[in-house]
Amino acid sequence: MAAPPDEAPSPPTPKLHTRLRLWEFPDRYMFEPVDGLADLFLSVNRTSGSMDLVEELPPRGPSANPNVRIVFGVMGVLRLAAGSYFLVITDRNCVGSYMGHAVFRVTGMKALPFHTSSSAEQKKMEKEFSELLSAAERSIGLYFSYETNLTITLQRLYDLGDKFKALPLWKQAEPRFLWNGYLLEPLIETKLDQYLLPVFQGSFQNIHAEVGSEKVMVTMIARRCTRRIGTRCWRRGADPEGYAANFVESEQIMQSKGFTASYVQVRGSMPFLWEQIVDLTYKPSFDVIRVEEAARVLERHFHDLQKRYGAVVAIDLVNSTGAEGRLYKRYEQSIEPILSEDIRFVHFDFHKICGHIHFERLSQLYDQIEDYLKKHKYFLLNEEGKKTEEQTGTVRTNCIDCLDRTNVTQSMVGRKILESQLQRLGVLGANDTISKYPAFDADYKVLWANHGDAISTQYSGTPALKGDFVRYGKRTTQGIFNDLWNALERYYLNNFADGTKQDAMDLLQGHYVSSVSRDIAVPGKPGALESFRIAFALILVAAMFMMISLLQARNDLRHLVVALVWAGLCIGITQYVKKNGRKFCNRPRFFLSRH
Repeated sequence: MAAPPDEAPSPPTPKLHTRLRLWEFPDRYMFEPVDGLADLFLSVNRTSGSMDLVEELPPRGPSANPNVRIVFGVMGVLRLAAGSYFLVITDRNCVGSYMGHAVFRVTGMKALPFHTSSSAEQKKMEKEFSELLSAAERSIGLYFSYETNLTITLQRLYDLGDKFKALPLWKQAEPRFLWNGYLLEPLIETKLDQYLLPVFQGSFQNIHAEVGSEKVMVTMIARRCTRRIGTRCWRRGADPEGYAANFVESEQIMQSKGFTASYVQVRGSMPFLWEQIVDLTYKPSFDVIRVEEAARVLERHFHDLQKRYGAVVAIDLVNSTGAEGRLYKRYEQSIEPILSEDIRFVHFDFHKICGHIHFERLSQLYDQIEDYLKKHKYFLLNEEGKKTEEQTGTVRTNCIDCLDRTNVTQSMVGRKILESQLQRLGVLGANDTISKYPAFDADYKVLWANHGDAISTQYSGTPALKGDFVRYGKRTTQGIFNDLWNALERYYLNNFADGTKQDAMDLLQGHYVSSVSRDIAVPGKPGALESFRIAFALILVAAMFMMISLLQARNDLRHLVVALVWAGLCIGITQYVKKNGRKFCNRPRFFLSRH
């Protein structure tokens, strides 16, 4: 007897193409599968942008000698007023495996132009966007698999069941973490499932270790949310819908003795409306805007977290006083009305308690959340692949950037959870810790340090600060010097590079209107950056002569007067730069709106 229609087996999902030969003809691009998965060619018309599957290549001859290259996937189509671009993966690296499936990192990307116009206005527009396309091609931290869905957690994937896993990968993808979701829309319209490659931005790493007689594999995945994606100072707080800047889902997966365990925690900017406008000062001031909406926006954010993760404990690591203290007070006041058994708020003044070297004092924070971690557990599959435990709550951590203090804290939580998992499986003794196995301990620290560096580089442009503690378990002189250098580099990037990078991110996510803004976020005037460089050089020269004069003042008091003159000059130039700081900054140039 035939099975009822609703019980009929789903047709097998066509596999994604892993290698394509790209033929660049004058009138079209042709993608030829060379992985044996299909015989049809994808043809893209370079005038109309139409896409079709055809059975053969167009004839070739002396007048039609196409360029040919191998590509490893199609990222999607970027549609602009000046024309459209096909984004393809030109290079990749295998970085490990996820539940037996290979995972790749994008190491080369190319934008192929088509559907362009020769009008003077659109040529001008194309020139405006050329710098952004170049920045888009340099996007980092992009990962994908041809065989499995990397955008959702193991627990959710298990709960959704086999029918869900039979869907095409792009249909399985979590929209929040689908980096090329906007780019794939034109291909989705033409139902080209074998070319629809879901990509996420973040980090992916594996480590393998022997703990006693048992083998252990730990995988770390960071999934960066695209809803309020951006750079460090240009995306702060949350938007009116409750989506927080620098929101990242971090999943730690452990496999040993046939068991698989997973733990998920998240980070994100303080979830109300606040901003930090770059103006060449080292720490631009924080401004809470639309204060009356703070509680509503925050409530939206936490209700969304509850829907996705269950209970939430929010750990706030910012200072209790000063500019950070004002944000902490706003956070505390805004979250107070929704506190309950399922939403907890813990403020931990990281700098006051831990300073710059005593990070072991994080144990005080762990004591405050230990009961919560034990109550809400973690996801666990037994040797038969059956769920025996589930995670019913998550930890949400923030500092100002959600990078440095946050990564140190998250690594502490991850370590405690991993130790409890290994103790439960008998890999560790009841009172043993990871530190009892130095090789495993060292690899695990590096895993978390690399995890933090990846997230930090995507948001701020540099590796995480305080990374030496995560990497080595202690602060080092070299680590402190590295932090100083990275802080200076962040300052430069925030002021003189991140505006263009922000535009490129918004362009790729469809959060833009393609007319150039002349009223808001105007780029610096021509020569402004050169003026700043001259001013900065003068400050350095004045400071140098001031120091020389001070050293000589011990022998001749006249040099003290000279030192004061140089100090005055240094202060005067600094005040000028500060007053006119926003003119020098590289700022986003386009009106932005959700697509």
